[in-house]
Amino acid sequence: MLPLGDAPAENITDIDVASEMETSFLEYAYSVIYSRALPDARDGLKPVQRRILYMMSDMGLRPDRAHVKSARVVGEVMGKLHPHGDAAIYDAMVRMAQDFSLRLPLIDGHGNFGSLDDGPAAPRYTEARMAAAALALTDDLDEDVVDFVPNYDGQLMQPEVLPAAFPSLLVNGATGIAVGMATNMAPHNLAEVVSAAQLVIANPEATLEEVMELVPGPDLPSGGRIVGLDGIRDAYRTGRGSFRTRGTVAVEQLSARRTGLVVTELPYTIGPEKVIEKIKDAVGSKKLQGISDVVDLTDRNHGLRLVIELKNGFNPHAVLEQLYRYTPLEDSFGINNVALVDGQPQTLGLLELLRVYADHRISVVRRRTAFRLGKRKDRLHLVEGLLVAIMDIDEVIQIIRTSDEAAAARERLMAVYDLSEIQANYILELRLRQLTKYSRIELEKEQDELRREIEELEAILGSDLLLRELVSRELGEMAAKYGTPRRTVLLESEARPASAALAASDGGEAKKASGKAPALALEIADEPCWAILSASGVIARTASGDPLAEGGPRMKHDVFRSVVRTTARGELGAVTSAGRMVRLQAVDFPVLAQTAGLPNLAGGVPAKDFVTLEKGETLVALVPLDTVFSLGTEQGIVKRVAPDYPLNREDWEAITLKAGDRVIGAAPAADEDSLVFITEQAQLLHYPASSVRPQGRLAGGMAGVKLADGDKALFFGVIGSGDGSAVVVTIAGSRGALPGTAPGTAKVTPFDEYPAKGRATGGVRSHRYLKGEDVLLVAWAGHGPAKASSTAGVARSLPNEHGRRDGSGVPLSQGIEEVGPSFG
Repeated sequence: MLPLGDAPAENITDIDVASEMETSFLEYAYSVIYSRALPDARDGLKPVQRRILYMMSDMGLRPDRAHVKSARVVGEVMGKLHPHGDAAIYDAMVRMAQDFSLRLPLIDGHGNFGSLDDGPAAPRYTEARMAAAALALTDDLDEDVVDFVPNYDGQLMQPEVLPAAFPSLLVNGATGIAVGMATNMAPHNLAEVVSAAQLVIANPEATLEEVMELVPGPDLPSGGRIVGLDGIRDAYRTGRGSFRTRGTVAVEQLSARRTGLVVTELPYTIGPEKVIEKIKDAVGSKKLQGISDVVDLTDRNHGLRLVIELKNGFNPHAVLEQLYRYTPLEDSFGINNVALVDGQPQTLGLLELLRVYADHRISVVRRRTAFRLGKRKDRLHLVEGLLVAIMDIDEVIQIIRTSDEAAAARERLMAVYDLSEIQANYILELRLRQLTKYSRIELEKEQDELRREIEELEAILGSDLLLRELVSRELGEMAAKYGTPRRTVLLESEARPASAALAASDGGEAKKASGKAPALALEIADEPCWAILSASGVIARTASGDPLAEGGPRMKHDVFRSVVRTTARGELGAVTSAGRMVRLQAVDFPVLAQTAGLPNLAGGVPAKDFVTLEKGETLVALVPLDTVFSLGTEQGIVKRVAPDYPLNREDWEAITLKAGDRVIGAAPAADEDSLVFITEQAQLLHYPASSVRPQGRLAGGMAGVKLADGDKALFFGVIGSGDGSAVVVTIAGSRGALPGTAPGTAKVTPFDEYPAKGRATGGVRSHRYLKGEDVLLVAWAGHGPAKASSTAGVARSLPNEHGRRDGSGVPLSQGIEEVGPSFG
């Protein structure tokens, strides 16, 4: 204790608070800018990233070694080099291991290193080692290629910058917030950046336009699409700019009645859970319409797959435009190329970034070459001393044995053999057992090799051209070893699908006035279209146009069984062989691609996905619900069905069939049209549709054709009034022929040659059988049948119209390849 009466000495200094705050803040700001937040333009790394890689290299955590606990690496970095918290070190370490954050990851992580939606596991649960690419950043550190500076307490040394054998800053990008400034740099493709760096190394006066031909834009780890390149050009020129990124989305037919948008790539730094959350919020607030569900099917085997199911009747391209507007499926990336150059933060364009890196790499290779040259000269000096000593090894040993001490021996060796002190010391330090391996031939061989290497190294140091060629060649090796194909698609402007362009074509004047393309209609317009049922049971609809156009190309796939004019939001009826009628919505049908007027049925879906059929039941035809249609059965019954269908049911009976009977054909029929029956016994009957009065849906119909014993109707159809191009096709054969054997004869006759007869009569003969024929295998009436040729054109597959209506047919062996009805 102080004696009473002795007051403590006071040392109070008056300071200006404003001045102290200014000084302290500037020191803090400088520390954040230089030591934490901004990357160095030479190696593209922040201090914490550089220290992590250097410490992992020092610990020997190479790609061919086992992983170690991440906590061990964090502890080593924090204790020796980085005087900050372990959380910041581990966060930086995790980012360098994430393939969705860096275009070329630098750490090989083992365990849960997080995702775009979730954080990583704690460092005690994960393991890490250097990735192969990280070796390219740290190689040659032991060859005096960069300057070393003391660590935070002055006890250890750390590299001021890494050698960086590839442009890490451009390849992996960077993000950081400092005081009064920030950086946000986009990742790029390694092969493209290396090509640009090689151009700058070979031609320091290269222009930005020449460089941008090699680096057209960023290449994001997540892929996706970049829409609009003007902002990228601005950023490459000034160091600041922005661009829009979009996910990769495809319109897919999820089921027969359901269309969906399938997302396989998302914008950079956007996770699927964030997109799902925003979609649900937008649907709940009525901003988004037409979406019924969102399912995340992402897994490790197939990657990202986000399925957005759409409601029926909505235009998928219009819904996609809404998703781009209200969700992170479209995101903006702002480029701000701020990096440290000679310790000073600068905003750099693409050309400046490449020049800073090229100068750094040239300096590294020059220093490495000088270091290797010095090492080889030192070794050559020792080898020359050994060659002198080995020529007279006995006397050398005698000199050493007779010397009183090492210093005397060294002086005598230097005097007798004219050696330097270094050579003499090296000879004195050799063990006797080492003398055996230093044969004269081996030393002379090593001497020649060292002289050759010294000459090459001196040539590199003496020629700027050779030095630049060496740097460029090493960069090319990096690109060949670690380069990957581009993932991100670059689009100069927004591209719309053909269907979207057609939907917006009416807004041409508005587009001229505003400079923007008109918005797409959200719901599918109720435009005219054609519903199609093929012979193989495929259902689809056209966007527009006439699928029955003559003369256009036809794909080699299928024939049309039923073609009905309707609208995109209209209703149709599907008639089955059991006499049932099922209500269908045209908007549920997939839209077919159409070229030169004829659709490609490859885009259709099986009818069984729309209509549930019982065993043995087939789909016969599609008919409109608002007009009278006719149907015929196998037992010769005909019925015209009146459109009085129930509004509260999806299926109902269109005819009450007798036991064993089935429907064989159905089509719309006006009073002036002709109803046609063709039987297995080659009888053809047609009569006006007006002779059959329309009946209710539960009626059983009336007699349509009189059948002989054992005969049955093979075909029923409708021929339009005044249709002079209609023909009748019959193919005869043997009832007892083995399956797969060719039928006998085929015949094509103009329909006009067959006279009309009364309803319920037997009709007229349509085909005269030849020897071995006793039944019709195929019968059909309508437009001329055709087959698809290998060149996608229409080629006639049946003989030309010939002979009398009751004559025989032509053998099918006469050049006929395919037979089958084809409307059109």
